[in-house]
Amino acid sequence: MAIIPTRKIGNDDVAAIGLGLMGLSAFYGQVESDEERFKFLDVALEEGATFWDTADVYATKFGILVTETGWGVNGKPEYAKSACAKSLKRLGVEQIDLYYLHSADPTVPIEKTVGTMAELVKEGKVRYLGLSEVSSATLRRAHAVHPITAVQVEYSPFTLDIEDDKIALLKTCRELGVAVIAYSPLGRGLLTGQYKSPDDFEEGDFRRAIPKFVI
Repeated sequence: MAIIPTRKIGNDDVAAIGLGLMGLSAFYGQVESDEERFKFLDVALEEGATFWDTADVYATKFGILVTETGWGVNGKPEYAKSACAKSLKRLGVEQIDLYYLHSADPTVPIEKTVGTMAELVKEGKVRYLGLSEVSSATLRRAHAVHPITAVQVEYSPFTLDIEDDKIALLKTCRELGVAVIAYSPLGRGLLTGQYKSPDDFEEGDFRRAIPKFVI
């Protein structure tokens, strides 16, 4: 088993390298069989992976709603509660360690959404609260309702928006003591050197439509 360095999230030591599972079920081309996917998860666990990141659309983030007419966001209290209940059932656990709002709903005040998430903490269903893809101002408003433990944001040598003083998200996270969880730190695979052109991606891989891969 590999020894993975750790970082603090809340009061816990968590692996510094997380395992994002979006590609296990969608978006990155052909989806493998259940047998192959379970093998992958078994190997990841054997190799020391303990920081798993999933989502309601593809078990520990909510806020993105997929319907027959397309994608949307939903930060309504009733959805937060039902999504949490379903995630607990799918994961087979009694408590989610870190529960994210995947995307803020512009039609629902963030205070209302986070207030409901705070109720889940009080009920023992969730340990820590996180936000994904939010502004500095939204983070401050949310943190005033209940401590936000982590913010998830795309962060790599190709995507440095979080460092921009005008955006001030990194600055605000440091000020409030909020951990930053970077997703796509390898530039969605660009830093691996594995992909030279859009033709290197399978059919159905959403990266075929991302400008930095197409140009």
